[in-house]
Amino acid sequence: MGHLFRENLRQLRSHPGLTVPDDSVFQLPEKVLQFGTGAFLRGLADYIIDKANRKGVFNGRVVVVKSTDVGDLKAFDRQDNLYTICTRGIQNGELVEENIISAAISRVLSAKSQWSLVLDLAKNPAISVVISNTTEIGIQLVQDDIYQWPPVSFPGKLLAFLYARYVAFGGNPDHGVVIIPTELITDNGKKLESIVLELAHRNGLEAAFIDWIEKHNFFCNSLVDRIVPGKPENVVLKEIEEKLGYQDELLIMAEHYHLWAIEGDESIRQKLPFFGIDNGLIIEPDIERYRELKLRLLNGAHTLGGGLAHLCGFKTVVEAMENPFFSTYLTHLMETEIAPAIPYPLQENVSLTFSRQVVERFRNPYIMHKWLNINQNYSAKMVSRVMPTFVNYEKLHINIPEYITFGMAAYIYYMKAVRKEGEHYYGLANGSHYLIQDQKAAYFYQKWQSSSIPEMVQAILKEQSLWGKDFSKNEGFVTGIKSHLQAIKQNGALETLENFLKKTEYA
Repeated sequence: MGHLFRENLRQLRSHPGLTVPDDSVFQLPEKVLQFGTGAFLRGLADYIIDKANRKGVFNGRVVVVKSTDVGDLKAFDRQDNLYTICTRGIQNGELVEENIISAAISRVLSAKSQWSLVLDLAKNPAISVVISNTTEIGIQLVQDDIYQWPPVSFPGKLLAFLYARYVAFGGNPDHGVVIIPTELITDNGKKLESIVLELAHRNGLEAAFIDWIEKHNFFCNSLVDRIVPGKPENVVLKEIEEKLGYQDELLIMAEHYHLWAIEGDESIRQKLPFFGIDNGLIIEPDIERYRELKLRLLNGAHTLGGGLAHLCGFKTVVEAMENPFFSTYLTHLMETEIAPAIPYPLQENVSLTFSRQVVERFRNPYIMHKWLNINQNYSAKMVSRVMPTFVNYEKLHINIPEYITFGMAAYIYYMKAVRKEGEHYYGLANGSHYLIQDQKAAYFYQKWQSSSIPEMVQAILKEQSLWGKDFSKNEGFVTGIKSHLQAIKQNGALETLENFLKKTEYA
């Protein structure tokens, strides 16, 4: 079995279950600068650009900048920057799959060793779009020198590129770019712009350049939603490679569902010629409703179900959804408590339709999304994804949200560390230890060590530095969490879940 590279494409075109790029794509100009080589951008933004190229719409390729020192670029070189996207999912109850060899990427450059080549791209008049996914911590203001080789931070690198472009074209208004960060933070475009402008001031750059940034470059807020686990486990990878007839070091799995919502008006649509190629790409003046639906329903359900699923012994989302008790819990959590209490005005049918779509996605048998990965930074996710929904539910109802309360109890139990090794804390579930990857791990370790369950719950919910509000005043919430914790401690999570559901009207 051969490897994937350009010379092999001709013989692969006869494969019935494979979309193979045409030779003409390799002649297309470079139009996009992308910061980030990860599976996510390759599985969403580059997927859409590749699709547009195949339909003769965008006609441009992506230059990718690798900002971190982790890993190397040899696989991209060996494969002529080609890679396979295998999408798998359930759509309207039917299994759907797609295998695409993507030729969206033209080159991958190392910021550390090839920074001069990155700055050379600033001189290319065809570059019109900048995309990034540098994780949530990538969009932060740190003291940076744009003349460093390269600058330390992503905003510093972007500023250096923009300044080189400004100099190369003499501040020509026509050579500004559209900048679309996809990092999962609210108002990511606005935040990135404010950091870039602040760094421009700190670096003493001229007022005319700063004016050019503000008037002729467009920082767009965006929201992305697609589960892209990346390279599958070896057994699955070998099965796919046998079926396709070649080996691919860069192959990635992705769910069929995808959404890329970009905040912009008609002028932004005109500047992004790949708009309209895919129903999953949306450009609208206000994308807040998409953010709220994803954050509250998909992310919120993941967060509230994460600790519970692991305590029950489920390793992946699809494994948990195969259990009738867990799937009942998650479905009714979304439909009866989260959907009606999203703190943003939405029509009920919109949130319910999205809920049912999320359930289909969670049941996808091809996507092995691990709960331990979902549960990283658990406390921060509870604060941002769940508690605003709980607060809004309190305003709308007299009763407490039972499913949210149960999920909150499971979160607190999941955060119970039984072992400390250096700075690492480990919980115990079903006879196996797990690493609690959370900035509040030490806080919960102390609470579980020093208090009885009733005292601990009271103290945790009262902690305004954790939640931004004192939740201990809601007696029903406190009592419910105490009761569930005692039951999990005594009977285990799965039995406690079964008993909880039997007491509700949805048993």
